[in-house]
Amino acid sequence: MKKRRQAKILELISSFEIETQEDLINKLLEYGFQVTQATVSRDIRELRLVKERSSGGRYIYSVGKKHSDGFTNHRASGIFSESVINVDYAMNTAVIKCFSGMANAACAAIDSLEWAEVLGTIAGDDTIFILCKSEEQAKSFTSKLRLMLNA
Repeated sequence: MKKRRQAKILELISSFEIETQEDLINKLLEYGFQVTQATVSRDIRELRLVKERSSGGRYIYSVGKKHSDGFTNHRASGIFSESVINVDYAMNTAVIKCFSGMANAACAAIDSLEWAEVLGTIAGDDTIFILCKSEEQAKSFTSKLRLMLNA
């Protein structure tokens, strides 16, 4: 339940401008998660969420920017590795299979990293499609993700 809740938190902060813990609690309640302020506070700390200034000038929860040494030290890598079953590619498209209901959170982790080779992502319930610039970049990107999963 904790991993699902934290995955939903990552999905919510990537989809909505969440300014306060109260806003986050209300969104989680909307999606059927019965949470307390203490639980949400602990999740924020464990996910190492930060507040960043949005384009509208408000401070909202975020996973932060990409670290210089890549995905392995990224704050959302735990959720990603717990969500993903398999990674593969075909031509210039990477495909990630996830446990049911976890694709949005894993996709939010990928999007937050702003990978140079990624043109765009789309997530369903258990599958993510990632469009890369070339087949070579899709192969390289897939290899990086596999290494991260096996770490």
